[in-house]
Amino acid sequence: MSGSRDEDLKSKGSPEAEPVEGLTEEEVDSVDERRSGSPKVVHEVIRLQGDEELGRPLASLIFSGFAAGVGLSASILAEAFLQEKLPKEPWAELISSLGYSVGYVIVILGNLQLFTENTVTAVLPLATHPTRRNLARLLRLWVTVLVANLIGTFFVALLIAHQIIVGPEQLSATLEVSRSVLRHDAMTTLMLGMPAGFLVASIAWILPNAKGSEFWVIVLITYVIALGGFSHVVAGSGEAWLLWLQGELGLSGAIGRIILPSLLGNIIGGTGLFAVLAHGQVHGELDPGEGE
Repeated sequence: MSGSRDEDLKSKGSPEAEPVEGLTEEEVDSVDERRSGSPKVVHEVIRLQGDEELGRPLASLIFSGFAAGVGLSASILAEAFLQEKLPKEPWAELISSLGYSVGYVIVILGNLQLFTENTVTAVLPLATHPTRRNLARLLRLWVTVLVANLIGTFFVALLIAHQIIVGPEQLSATLEVSRSVLRHDAMTTLMLGMPAGFLVASIAWILPNAKGSEFWVIVLITYVIALGGFSHVVAGSGEAWLLWLQGELGLSGAIGRIILPSLLGNIIGGTGLFAVLAHGQVHGELDPGEGE
């Protein structure tokens, strides 16, 4: 099955290299293997991944989404632990922000269900074939994964707030990191969520051509999210839950000021911008029945 799929992808977007004068057949094959996949091939790879995700059992999505919420909480902890050990200098943020990438490495390389990745992978099947069935499948996936992600981050926030997995000093450092979400109102958080959604969605587009550099792609892009202070709904929810549990933020503020605006911004950036642009650049090259 996988072999026939690989052959289909090659025939759709990666024609074999033409013979080049002065190169042996083995060298020509080596050149062909090292070429990056065309946008059409990458689109088809991600569409197939998205179609597979849309068809996963509900229980699998729930457990994977919960694990992703727990895993992504490692970003907050790693950032806080680094900040706790570093001196209070302006340059310290350049190092502590690297901790933000930890959770994303766990989640993405672990193939766990993260909502903002689904804003591109799961959308391409719908963009390619805009049917009611695909729309219903997408909404089912989004709601299930998002809720599971948020439950996962709440679970970890609960453990942190009650100092079950951290000590008093680490709790203080985690709260200090989490308070960064309080700097902005709901509209600013929404606007900051758009580039975060775009950047996380771009990871899914880049990985098929990463060829062994997946780790560095994830670290680089998520490091930019941390440095830019952009709003990610799942990572931000962990911070919002913790502040609420510690009495520094009301529940309505956690949801209405942080989580919902981040969610809307991520959807706009990941689906409204990246997924539409990614699909649009190859739409004219797709055959009418392709991907069915």
